[in-house]
Amino acid sequence: MPDNELAQIAMNLTFFHWGIHGWIVYVVMGMMLGFLAFRKDMPMTMKSCFYPLIGDRIYGWIGDFIDILSIITTLFGVCTSLGLGTIQVNQGLNYINEDIKLSTDNQIIIIWCITFVATISVITGIGVGIRRLSEVCFGLGMVIMLMCTFLDDIWFILNLYCQSIGYYIQYIIQLGFHCDAFELLDVGSYGAADRGREYEELEGDGPANWMDDWTIFYWGWWISWSPFVGMFIAKISRGRTIRQFINGSLTAPMIYSFLWLTVFGGAGIRMERRAAEAGLCCPNFKYEEINGYVTNSTEMSNLLNKFSGSVTQTNSYLCGMTDKKEPKPCNPCAWDLVKERMVGLQGKTETEKLSSLLNIIDSQHRWIGRYRSADDKSVSRLSCMTSEEMWFALVSSYKDMGGLLRILSLIGIVLYFVTSSDSGSLVIDIMSANGDQDPPIPQRVFWALVEGATATALLVAGGREALNALRTASVVAGLPYTIILCFVTLALWRALSMETGDMDPYGNDFGICVVDPFAKLQPKLWVEFIVNIFLSPLTLLKVVKRHSLGGLGIAISAALCWTLFVMLMIVEIVGQYDETLPVEGLYSLAWVFYLGYVTLVTIVRAQIRSIYKIHGNPIEDFFAVMFMYPSVLVQLDHVTQPGGLVPLLPDGSASDGRVPMVSVAPSKRSNKA
Repeated sequence: MPDNELAQIAMNLTFFHWGIHGWIVYVVMGMMLGFLAFRKDMPMTMKSCFYPLIGDRIYGWIGDFIDILSIITTLFGVCTSLGLGTIQVNQGLNYINEDIKLSTDNQIIIIWCITFVATISVITGIGVGIRRLSEVCFGLGMVIMLMCTFLDDIWFILNLYCQSIGYYIQYIIQLGFHCDAFELLDVGSYGAADRGREYEELEGDGPANWMDDWTIFYWGWWISWSPFVGMFIAKISRGRTIRQFINGSLTAPMIYSFLWLTVFGGAGIRMERRAAEAGLCCPNFKYEEINGYVTNSTEMSNLLNKFSGSVTQTNSYLCGMTDKKEPKPCNPCAWDLVKERMVGLQGKTETEKLSSLLNIIDSQHRWIGRYRSADDKSVSRLSCMTSEEMWFALVSSYKDMGGLLRILSLIGIVLYFVTSSDSGSLVIDIMSANGDQDPPIPQRVFWALVEGATATALLVAGGREALNALRTASVVAGLPYTIILCFVTLALWRALSMETGDMDPYGNDFGICVVDPFAKLQPKLWVEFIVNIFLSPLTLLKVVKRHSLGGLGIAISAALCWTLFVMLMIVEIVGQYDETLPVEGLYSLAWVFYLGYVTLVTIVRAQIRSIYKIHGNPIEDFFAVMFMYPSVLVQLDHVTQPGGLVPLLPDGSASDGRVPMVSVAPSKRSNKA
């Protein structure tokens, strides 16, 4: 594939990770919170988002659970960013001053310095510390971006910005639905030759874990920030229309993000090509092991004593050792660099050559292969560096302005993560104070310190794999909140439908919500729920008979599907312990019957909604039955019992002349799923 096309694909994926798919989660959460808080005078907490779905039940343990989960998600999301930022700051300090080592101890110090400043900021409140720091951060970011734009090839940057937006618009649907399906196959992806096709330089279609390391990580990170950012932008958006809110929280930041990514992404790609043209490459020297030999005379002596052969004929321990304590092979780049440095070692013994090479490579490890020389950093091979080091290498390439840009970048990184920490602390304070917009100062200090302690724990627990620990924390925090976000999306649609008059907020509802067996302390509902776990077909039969819904055929079919599902699952479980039973894979047929049962119950629920004029749709019915079928059967049983809801005629009047049951007021009784 041409290099230009690969570069454009890289820009497309970057825009995908930082485009509408990321910002939309903030918009949904922020719009829901702002609408309910400022239009309906409800507390600005995550549980309020569920009011259009479950009504006053948000004021019980279910609402508390949602708020607690939101606090934990926000905490880990902010701590992930704080930890990643700390590693970045440590790398920047090391880049400026080699005496400041890359170490967990230094990173812990940085975390608590950031936490200290963030604590002071959160104490002063959103109108003083948080606001002023955010304005300084934005201004500093603009200075850095504009300086680099003017110092670089400005026409290339502008053309790339225009071109990349066009490609993003063209491929956004494809990228949004791409799942790396074929990369996940267990068999190898190198079968082109087996299919009679030949490709030069074909090495497979890509690693199966690429999406996990990048797209899924970003997915978890964005979602874990959604309660925090959603509440924050809702808090500062009072008086805005929905159109203004979307433009301010989605369109504007997305366009700005694309500009930032184009400037530095384009500059990085151009730098990588210049470095390749200059002959810079990535040697696989094991610098840590080499430094261990150089700084420890005993280790060096032991290595030289056991070394035999020629430096140019063996791997010479320059590129590490295998588990069997044998030297690993060096790549061509490493051997070319070794040969260059062998020129001045003629006449020495092989052990002297090895000792000299180890010392030379250790002294040059900060630039060898990556820069032209220790003093010339105008061109750098970014692909040879860690992601934290790439930024400082890039801005250092701007010659005389490189030093200023490094310092400005370091200040900007610190302040950006200070603003993330203080804003996150304030949002957690508000949620834990049940929506109080001015939580007590001791509580603000407590949560700011908890964030610092959590980030410290993640770094220490991760050790050398601290970055992976932070990534994992982000994904783990985002996973459960994905479900919350799906329900919030449904709640937002329902709330806006009621506001615009497309849905009657005073219409009939089921009376019993699918969460009532858990939300209410009513033993009768508990018993009915447990009974319907095992005997739901009997309840369905009663419901069908009360309204003659499709005769008894639908109830009998549902009972048959349910019975076969249970029996096949029991046989499958028994077969796990009795290898003589040929039942492997029988679960697949069992789930087919379960889905058949779910479909039949969904049909009955949809018919009941039609009879009683209860709002909803078949999709909601299907998923409610699939995941909460006992609750749905309890719901249908209650609504169809004598004395329950009154069936309505097409004109909305009661079929028996009685006044139909309707919600008294939105604040007293809400529509239920």
